[in-house]
Amino acid sequence: MASTPSSTLSPLYESNIFCNFNSPQKFTFPLKFYSKSCIRTTQVSLQEQSQVSNPNNSQYSDRKAVSSSKSKLWVNPKSPRASELKRKSYDFRYASLMKVAESLDSCKPVEEDVFNVLADLGDKIVEQDAVVTLNNMTNAETALLAMKYFQQRLKLSKEVIVYNVTLKVLRKNKDLDRAEKVFDEMLERGVKPDNVTFSTIISCARQCNLPEKAIEWFEKLPSFGCEPDDVTYSVMIDAYGKAGNVDMALSLYDRARTEKWRIDAVTFATLIRIYGAAGNFDGCLNVYEEMKALGVKPNMTVYNSLLDAMGRARRPWQAKNIYGEMLSNGFQPSWGTYASLIRAYGRARYSEDALKIYKEMKEKGLELSVVLYNTLLAMCADVGLTDEAVNIFEEMKSSASETCQPDSWTYSSLITIFSCSGKVSEAEFTLNEMMEAGFEPNIFVLTSLIQCYGKAGRTDDVVRTFDRLSDLGLSADERFTGCLLNVLTQTAKEDLHKLTICLERANPKLGYVVKFLVDDEVEEEEGAFKKHAAELLDCATMDVRKAYCNCLIDICVNLNQLERACELLDVGLTLNIYTDIMSRTATQWSLHLKSLSLGAALTALHIWVNDLNKALESGEEFPSLLGINTGHGKHKYSEKGLAGVFESHLKELNAPFHEAPDKAGWFLTTKVAATSWLESRRAQEVVAA
Repeated sequence: MASTPSSTLSPLYESNIFCNFNSPQKFTFPLKFYSKSCIRTTQVSLQEQSQVSNPNNSQYSDRKAVSSSKSKLWVNPKSPRASELKRKSYDFRYASLMKVAESLDSCKPVEEDVFNVLADLGDKIVEQDAVVTLNNMTNAETALLAMKYFQQRLKLSKEVIVYNVTLKVLRKNKDLDRAEKVFDEMLERGVKPDNVTFSTIISCARQCNLPEKAIEWFEKLPSFGCEPDDVTYSVMIDAYGKAGNVDMALSLYDRARTEKWRIDAVTFATLIRIYGAAGNFDGCLNVYEEMKALGVKPNMTVYNSLLDAMGRARRPWQAKNIYGEMLSNGFQPSWGTYASLIRAYGRARYSEDALKIYKEMKEKGLELSVVLYNTLLAMCADVGLTDEAVNIFEEMKSSASETCQPDSWTYSSLITIFSCSGKVSEAEFTLNEMMEAGFEPNIFVLTSLIQCYGKAGRTDDVVRTFDRLSDLGLSADERFTGCLLNVLTQTAKEDLHKLTICLERANPKLGYVVKFLVDDEVEEEEGAFKKHAAELLDCATMDVRKAYCNCLIDICVNLNQLERACELLDVGLTLNIYTDIMSRTATQWSLHLKSLSLGAALTALHIWVNDLNKALESGEEFPSLLGINTGHGKHKYSEKGLAGVFESHLKELNAPFHEAPDKAGWFLTTKVAATSWLESRRAQEVVAA
């Protein structure tokens, strides 16, 4: 079709069509098309959140501003010609093009129907008509046919612009496949793509969550003579981060900070996830603070990413602060927000906060996943919330969603809770329910059952549970063995040999050391026990070292083998299993027992008192205060803490240590009282001798 002078784009239009889609840039149709009848200029926005084009770097950015005197004409609205001028204005034309775009979006995606709709535009169509129509469409299939119509009827001076607004429609539909085919068609027709072409396809790949594709198109830019602008580079931080190329993403981020690129909230969220995955949780917070300093408003993705990172960092207090900030900024928590908070509070044992979030989710009708239910149950097991765990378990089973039904970890947590509470029948019932649901007990379940039967004094059931290991093809791990060792500390002397046999099968080295303690017939060379105990504990992992040593000392105390208990404590100090048990300052000598079992604490007290006797005998000056720190907490499944038990023991010794009213968990005495007590003990020993 022959072109008319009005079918080409003016320089003013050329410059505006390549506006930055990340800021409210707009293009203005020049008056030369309707200069006699235009009431006012009409602006059509090509703004798109994820479009990446910088007007400062555009080859079309050298336009001059059009003065208001040239771009606007005033017409008296009471003039007889006003209605006629309005009808002939581009405002009127623009409104009709909007209606055409709506009709195209709703018509059938066949050539005949699309062409019939466009025929209503008449024969005097211009290039701006094509751009405005396509730019306002949302139907990808009809947009491609509309572009074909305009290509057939117009000699396009800037055909790349028509392709770019068509690509924008495809991006709205997240249709990367068609976008790539349109790009190939461009090349076949000899149309050279520009920065906007590439940035539109890159942002389309980004919206499709295909970071590898975004990188592929980004790396094609130089071969077509295109230079990425800073907004494109910023988008690529997100793409490289999601694609797993962390080094490239962080390299671009460093460059972004230096060159002050504009970075959007989505990219900041990706950076937070990158730092979080690397375990650099302070880096997550730094990115968040930089984001706010740059004036970029966080979105829900940023908040959820940050909450998730703080949860994995076990920083629930920071998660609470971020959540509060999110609410104060007017955001409503999403399912992802609640999930991140439950993980953060659950892992850190913030039971009150976690249960509050759980209640809020239930009130809003939000379904929890199995993982979230299991997180809550594991937290309840850690802090001893038996009733709450049972309620959560029942609500989980009553869930309408099949994806929320209990799994093996669910049953394992519940059995652990009942076992630690000594509720044997409930633990056994849950085990049977677990097996009826098709789940075999795992090593964690058997570990809990051994603990349960041990608390109840059912030694034969402990042995029977141990034998199930081989039946299920399982091997005893260090935690299982440690639990079995702990059961020995609660077992009557006459039944110890039954459990010793199990220990020897589970861990021969540990069984051999225990046999020294419980078997009177074992012949011991001098120092053999201490040597074997040191070898055992040195080989044990850090997770179980202290538990092993505590239990072995407890067994010694139960069997009145104080000398061996002292040897074990010495081994523990030598291997740094116990640190900073005793401390001395100019004003106070202290014994710190917070991380010790009762038997280990009593042994440490025995050694400390002996050291005080030696200091007294040597004439060493005592400080004004002497103190014992037991800590003020209690066991999560017991009403008794070390402080309560220790207070009774100190009374039995007639020791002058009394609980400090202003320092919970501390028992203090004065220099005078301690000296008097030690001297009276020495006198009693002399009399007894």
